[in-house]
Amino acid sequence: MSYLLYNNDGANKRLCVVIKMKDWSFITNHGLVLLYILRNSQCTMRQMAAALDVTERTIKRVLEDLKEAGYVIWQKTGRGNIYEIQSTQRLKHELTREVMLGDLLSLLGGGSKY
Repeated sequence: MSYLLYNNDGANKRLCVVIKMKDWSFITNHGLVLLYILRNSQCTMRQMAAALDVTERTIKRVLEDLKEAGYVIWQKTGRGNIYEIQSTQRLKHELTREVMLGDLLSLLGGGSKY
């Protein structure tokens, strides 16, 4: 989008306005949290939030979702937690029910941890 403006002397000058489109990603916050845990199994929610550029409240909500779905368990250790991904859990969507979480994370994480 651009606008045509005029100086006091009548000369044209063009002002360009850049409209930022909403950022989006193929990997949801849930997927990003799982990938973070894959690489950093002992961490705080604050560290996770900073790394993923989201709020701690978002991390807490995502972790509760993942726990409820059976994808992640954790135990408290001092100020942080040790997270464990349940890699043999299958994905929930009907198109991906045959895929195990560990297989997906290995593909996305570029490693062969699972």
